[in-house]
Amino acid sequence: QLQASGGGLVQAGGSLRLSCVASGDILGRYNMAWFRQAPGKERAFVAGINWSYGYTIYADSVKGRFTISRDNTKNMVYLQMNSLKPEDTAVYYCAGDREEFATTPQKYTYWGQGTQVTVSS
Repeated sequence: QLQASGGGLVQAGGSLRLSCVASGDILGRYNMAWFRQAPGKERAFVAGINWSYGYTIYADSVKGRFTISRDNTKNMVYLQMNSLKPEDTAVYYCAGDREEFATTPQKYTYWGQGTQVTVSS
């Protein structure tokens, strides 16, 4: 039900915008989040946005550089990533849940397929 896109190869300091589209349900009632997983590492929380007030939370490592947003009319969630660093290289996943708004991946029911982000130094 979720499909992420927008990844690619970018130089350090560059920007990318990831998109996540939901189908088959009303994304507007889902709490949404982005996670990332680098090779050999666990899946880690990046940013989240709740459905009711648009409240956002971020991992410390991306605060001030990444912005999560949503457009419920288009069933879309976005992750604007600026000032990218090589350590941001990972597969990025969007996730959603109707009840949970958390930073742990186990709390989310629905997942997109992931999109690769590679930041070169």
